[in-house]
This record gives sequence, C-alpha cells and structure tokens, in this order.
Amino acid sequence: MKDLVIKPENVKNIEFWAATTIFVFAVFFHISGATNNGSAPNKAYFDEANVAFYYYQNYFVPQLIKLIFLYLAFLLLNFRVVPDLIKKENLYLNIFLIILVFLVLGLVYGITDTYYKNYLFRRFSTEDDTYQFIFQQSFIYAFWLIFLFGFYSLIKYAGIFLLTNSSAIQSKYRIITRDGLIAFVFWMVSMFILILAEAEGELIIGWGIIGPSGILFYLYSFYSLIPISIKKKKAFLAYIFRSILVLIVSALPIFLLGFLLSHDDETAFGLCLFNAFMQLLLTMPLSWALYKRQLKGKEELHTLKTELGHTNANFDFLRSQINPHFLFNALNTLYGTALQENSERTAQGIQMLGDMMRFMLHENHQHKILLSREIEYMRNFIELQSLRTSTSPDIAIQTKIEDVVADKFIPPMLLIPFIENAFKHGISLKHRSWIKISLFTDPNKLYFDVYNSTHPKKDQDPEKDRSGIGLENVKQRLALLYPNKHELLIRETVEEYFVHLTLQL
Repeated sequence: MKDLVIKPENVKNIEFWAATTIFVFAVFFHISGATNNGSAPNKAYFDEANVAFYYYQNYFVPQLIKLIFLYLAFLLLNFRVVPDLIKKENLYLNIFLIILVFLVLGLVYGITDTYYKNYLFRRFSTEDDTYQFIFQQSFIYAFWLIFLFGFYSLIKYAGIFLLTNSSAIQSKYRIITRDGLIAFVFWMVSMFILILAEAEGELIIGWGIIGPSGILFYLYSFYSLIPISIKKKKAFLAYIFRSILVLIVSALPIFLLGFLLSHDDETAFGLCLFNAFMQLLLTMPLSWALYKRQLKGKEELHTLKTELGHTNANFDFLRSQINPHFLFNALNTLYGTALQENSERTAQGIQMLGDMMRFMLHENHQHKILLSREIEYMRNFIELQSLRTSTSPDIAIQTKIEDVVADKFIPPMLLIPFIENAFKHGISLKHRSWIKISLFTDPNKLYFDVYNSTHPKKDQDPEKDRSGIGLENVKQRLALLYPNKHELLIRETVEEYFVHLTLQL
C-alpha cells in the first residue's frame, strides 16, 4: 500500500484542483447570492419563530466560515494524515490530528450554528438546553463528516489498488477484467456521492443492488456466457437465451436482498423487475459489444506480435552473420593466390566458402528458397569444416543427406545453425569426436537429425558459458514460421548432444 501514495501523483493533483475548484465555486456562489440579495434557506425558520433575521449575521458569515474550515480539514486529512497512516508514519501524531480536526469542526459548526440556527433559542426553555442541543448536533455532524471522508479514502485507495494491479488480478482470477474493475470503482464513488447528498433511501438501496448486479453479470458474460455462445451458429441469440436464464435464476436472491434492505415487498419486487430490464437492455448488449471489440483487438495484437517477432528474429539472425559483401571480394583474391602457389586444399576450401558467401549474398534475404539449395549450402559447410578434420583419425563425420528432386521450399538458413552448433561444440582435436547428420523427406515432411559428441570447455574459454543466439534464433523462427507444424526434440548429456527436427513442408 505504501507505493500507492508514492506513484499516483496525478491523483493528488486531480484531487487538489477538484477540491479547490469546488471550494472556489461554492464561495463564489455564496458571495454572489449576498450581492444579489439572495434568499437564505434558513430564513423561514426565523420567521416561523418570530425572530429577527439578519442575512450576514445569521447566514452569510456562518456558512462562509463552515466552507473555509471544511476545505482546510479536507486538505489536512487527505494530503497529510491519510498518506502518513497508510505508510505507517507518525501514527500517534496523525491520530491526534484526526481528533483535533473532529474537535475543531465540532466547535466551529457549534459556534456558527448559534447564529445560523438562532431561532432554536425560542424552542427550548433555557439557553443552556439550546447550547447543549446545538453543540451536540454539531459534533454528531462533525463525526459524520469524518466518517464520510474515511469512506471516500477507502474508495479512492481501493480503486487505485485495483486499477494499478488489474493485470495481476486478471491473470490470477480470469473472471475479473479491467473494465469490470473500473465499473466497480465507479459504483463505489457513485454510492459515496449518493450517501453524501443524502439521497432517498430507495434510490440508495436500488443503486446499491443494481450496480453490483450489472457488474457481476458483465463479468460472467465475459468469462462464460459469451465464449460459450460465440461458438454457436446463431451466437447472439444463444447469448440472449443464456442471459435470460441467468437473470431468471438471479431474480429470487435480488428480491430477497431488496426485501431485507427495504422491508417492503412491493419495493423489492419493483427493484427485481427494474434490475432485469436494466441488465437486458443495457448490460447485455454492452457486454457483447465490448467482448467483440476486445476479441478484434486481441487478433490485431496477435498479428502485430507475430510480425514483430518475425522481424526481430530475422534481424537478430542477420546481425549474427558476417557481412558477405566484403568477404566475397576478398575470397576471389585468395582463391587466385592459392592456385598460383599450388595449394589445392586451400583453393578448394576458398571455393566452397565463396559458394557459401554467394548463397548468403543472393538467396539468404528471400522468404523461402528451394530445399535443394539449402542442402547444397549445408554440404558446402560440412565439406569446408571437414578440411581441417580430415587428417585426424579420432574425428568421424558421417552424413546421410538425401537429394531432393521435388520443388520443396524452406526458409533459408533454418537448418544450418544445428550443424554449426555440432561443429562448434562436438569437435576436439585432442579427444575422440563424432558428428552424424541425416536428412530425408517424404511427400509432406522433412526429417532432420544431428548427433554429436560434446566436450567440456576450459574455465578460461570465453565461449564456456555462452550459448549464442543461433539456436534460440532458430527456435523462435520455427515457432513463428511453423506454428503447430514442427516438432523439435533436443537431448543433451555430458558426452553427447542430439537434435531431431520434423517439419511439415
């Protein structure tokens, strides 16, 4: 709760200017009433008691003093006392300030009412009885004001807490939505206003029942009624039918609750009918419209996330590759030099690397390429890597890659990261090592396996704790390009690493 006072500074500003605006307008209309010789609401009581009435003495000044002290009390309690109490700071001092505010308001209202309600001196036999009645009523009213302010603070901080944590609350309780929380906060504020305005009891009881009923109906519609109905052929009609059943079932509890609060069966029955019409004509179509809007928003958000994820995956992938433009030109020079010096193995390696660079330069940017071109690139990479291991008898590289004649397409560089990973972690010039690679297809699927030895890296090896972005990148690309159309299995032990990938082509 401590963060609630620190974070929502905008709430404090809104409260301050709202309270100040209300105070200024109240004072302005109070003064304008005096300058225009406005009538005082308490003058009739003076006339009834045959007591002389003086506008400024018996109405204007007492009411002005009440407005000023009420405004100052609100500022003190709302911006000093309550925030400190929530943060559990200066507990005793703030309790003392609350008591002081109560006493000051009681005294101010009591003193001003001796002028504002001067006609009461004619109704009691002695002045002491009159003073006792006036000050007793003023302290009761001061207590009522403190209670209302406490209720307001409870609503405010409960609303801030609910709205601030709406995402966490919704993730834990799926039936609760942010719109439902906003509606609940609005209902609490409206109930406070009705109570503060001393509205009629039937209105308070009615809104106290209809408001929560509408919110619960809305939440249940989002959680159950609409998701079930939307799968039907005539979705909206199915939703209407289920809504009517829910309202029929809820009619009895609402009637009983209305009767307990009003002690009148006619009032309770009327409240029950009015609630049913309100939910059918207002809450039900509003819930449907908001659900459809949210559903559309989720679809658009999913599309944007997919496109963004695809873009990020391609960006990270391209960023992880060396720029082929520079290397392609340099390789042509090295190839010519190797041939002049009769370095056939070197020339062969440069030629294969040049083919790989040409692939990356001209085809890697495409959305999809022929599977046969991807396989050709894989073979060049394997042969290039084999040049440095062919002289070591403890290194075995086995490949069983099927030629693909049919026009099958695949995103470029989707399979090569697994082979790169195998050569990076599976080959050691000091220990027995092996790599086994197989690839074959049937009419609709591709089966790809990479099986290699692993070797513990030295502590000083900078690559020891780095997994790189290659495998994570290809996992992300698979999830975006082949959702529910691929199967990736990875098994790792201390001595071996195995990858099995199945793709629906």
